[in-house]
Amino acid sequence: MPETTPRPPRHPSWERGWPPDPSRAPGTRRLWLAGGLAAATVVACLTAISVDRPAADESSAPAPAAAPTDAGPGLLSFASPSSGTTARPHDGSGPTTATPTTATPRTPAPGDSARATPAPSARPSGSGAAHGGSSGAAHGGSSGTSDDSPLLRSVRSVNYPDRYWHVSRGLVQLDPVGSRAERRAATFRLVDGLADGSCSSFATADGTYLRHRDFVLRAERDDGSALFREDATFCRRPAARSGAVVLESVNYPGRFLRHRNFRLRLDPYQDTDLYRADSAFRLEDGLS
Repeated sequence: MPETTPRPPRHPSWERGWPPDPSRAPGTRRLWLAGGLAAATVVACLTAISVDRPAADESSAPAPAAAPTDAGPGLLSFASPSSGTTARPHDGSGPTTATPTTATPRTPAPGDSARATPAPSARPSGSGAAHGGSSGAAHGGSSGTSDDSPLLRSVRSVNYPDRYWHVSRGLVQLDPVGSRAERRAATFRLVDGLADGSCSSFATADGTYLRHRDFVLRAERDDGSALFREDATFCRRPAARSGAVVLESVNYPGRFLRHRNFRLRLDPYQDTDLYRADSAFRLEDGLS
């Protein structure tokens, strides 16, 4: 029997459908297929993006602002501006500005100017009512002179109603007055207290002040010292007699001006009828 040589199988177990190509490595076809699929996917994505972008850009673009003077149909318009300041729409090109509106001026009422501007006070300096500018019922002086008048005052005794404080030779005495010179020497200008504004001081026509020294009331010029200011300041208190006052020293509390032998001096308070009568005075209008 002749010897036969076996043939290699026509279709190896790894080959399916195509004969092997010895010029390229196995699996190259699969790589080309994968590369083609990836390229097709990229092209499809770019095409979709290019198609969708114009629509998105058109929907997101801001609508053009209508011109302020154009009110034709079919254009965007803004609401009517309210009173006050109206802000313009912000278009992104610069800061938002405000357009002020013009208000119609109001015609003032007939009494507006009188209410807006208070009338200036006619009260002279140093003549506050809290410091005894008037001789009203609060301090028991006589009526007939308002708080706004010059504070020229005379001081009359209660138990000697025909006698007044009167400056004679530098001292203050209780005297009757008749002549023009005597009336002038018995008239004083009531001012705020030199040492205490809530109290009072008495200035004479020739520029001196009434002050106590050695407990005697006298007229002297201000030497600028604190002692002088205190000696020349007296606080008014209600007297036991109706419509009268007593004058207490600032630097000697408990001592009051009273007349003794018709001379004014500063004495401690005494619980007697005579002391209360001698220390009670009425502030009245000036005599000059």
